[in-house]
Amino acid sequence: MASSLKCLVDDDSRYQKSFQIFLERSSEHQCMRDFIHNMLPDILASIGDGKSHLNVIGVGSGAGEIDLEMLAKLRLKHPRVTVDNEVVEPSSTQLHNYKVLVSQKPGLDYIKFTWNKMTATEFEEHWRVKKMTKKADFIHMIQMLYYVKDPGATISFFQSLLDKNGKLLILLVSGESGWGRLWRTYRNQLCNTEISQCVTTGDIKSFLDSKGVSYQSYELPSEMDITECFTEGDEKGELLLDFLTEVLDFSKTASPELKAGVLELLRHPDCSVESNGKVLFNNNLGVIVIDQLT
Repeated sequence: MASSLKCLVDDDSRYQKSFQIFLERSSEHQCMRDFIHNMLPDILASIGDGKSHLNVIGVGSGAGEIDLEMLAKLRLKHPRVTVDNEVVEPSSTQLHNYKVLVSQKPGLDYIKFTWNKMTATEFEEHWRVKKMTKKADFIHMIQMLYYVKDPGATISFFQSLLDKNGKLLILLVSGESGWGRLWRTYRNQLCNTEISQCVTTGDIKSFLDSKGVSYQSYELPSEMDITECFTEGDEKGELLLDFLTEVLDFSKTASPELKAGVLELLRHPDCSVESNGKVLFNNNLGVIVIDQLT
């Protein structure tokens, strides 16, 4: 990333604000929920190998809404099991929100929550130092591989933790989404080289193919209303632009040329469609499911 541009994730408060606007303007959580309700139960049906206790790891679990919906589907397919749920989340705000959600939701007695306020990389180090031998039946990484230095190595580590019939579920933006086009065009100007932020399911599939790892993949249609990004000085538009570019205060700190180029690309038919006066960005997601190493 150009030295004058700072990374959005370095300012957790602004990141959480921009993320909230993103959720309000996109169908992201709805399309995740559709996947969880329609596809996930069949994926989870075969895990556990008949055990009465299942180990789950959520990597980058955020505020827990999606985690709890997945755990509910797990319960549906395996009604008599108890669950040990390791939550890995570096944001204290999000962890707090997750704990509040758990305290308010009845019927979770079958789950033991272990809270790990750490990044995926710190969790991996912690696991190795403690020489943990515990295996996991289900590991999910929802929208978090942007924030690790080496997504391939992270996937390989968590795949190594899978038990017999275990599943690793990865959800990221699709290589065919507007994000993919934006990042392919401006990767060098926007992306922080310390952490591979510009990663899509296309990149992950290429990595898995190169390692000969088999997987199942799913495309989830989603869109985001980015109309406000094109109104100069619009606060919500600026927060959305920060989220799209992963740059802190992008509107104020990017060069006029970079800003104009990004805005032009965001409007391009490869990234968005214009409908009823709105600019709707292609926010398609992809899911990749990997089995235990054989």
